[in-house]
Amino acid sequence: MSIIEVCDIVKKYPSFELKNASFGIEGGEITGFIGRNGAGKTTTIKTMLNLIHLDGGKVSYFGKNLTDNEVEIKKRIGYSTGTLSWYPRKKIKDIAGAIKPFYESWDEESYRKYLNMFGLDEMKMPVELSEGMKVKFNLLIALSHRAEVLILDEPTSGLDPFSRNELLDVFEELKKQGVAVFFSTHIISDIEKCADTIVYISKGNIVAALSKNDFVKSYSKKGESLEDTILRMESEGGATYA
Repeated sequence: MSIIEVCDIVKKYPSFELKNASFGIEGGEITGFIGRNGAGKTTTIKTMLNLIHLDGGKVSYFGKNLTDNEVEIKKRIGYSTGTLSWYPRKKIKDIAGAIKPFYESWDEESYRKYLNMFGLDEMKMPVELSEGMKVKFNLLIALSHRAEVLILDEPTSGLDPFSRNELLDVFEELKKQGVAVFFSTHIISDIEKCADTIVYISKGNIVAALSKNDFVKSYSKKGESLEDTILRMESEGGATYA
């Protein structure tokens, strides 16, 4: 059984519909969630976190239905977006201090480790951080309670190439520790660098959910890079592929 099971989820808006999305996420793997802006990546992630009401389907973690076990499950997962949502004029130290009582699994050693790894000064306020450092702060909080699953919405957005590579290396290290890393992006080179599995979404449809090798075998033409393949699929309609 996958550590996360997304089964036939549906979310309808007046101008967009997420259509019977299904895929699984394994522990100790990096899953890249790829699609152009507006394809439905953030909507999918919000349904995976019960942040928006589903119109159909279900999401399970560790074999348990999310809606029936939300508090228990959310203590075991970490979530981060590419944008900051913490108090902008509070010190990092104070924000972390306010958050850690909510997690029995908060690990001060991990907090210190990632604080140093990311080069963050805990006496600074989020408003004083660059865009790249804000992303790292979000990840610091997600990683400090020993999450078994990380769900990251565009975590490399706004990062320079060096910082992006550094972050992808962190994903590789977490994978070795058995953590499931699920991250959305529209930057295909990030998927190419570190993903074990690709979930590709186009116009609200999950077109493919395969290992990276199987994705290339199924969809790439001779001589195409992964980027060439996905760009071609998008130009030809994306969701017409099966």
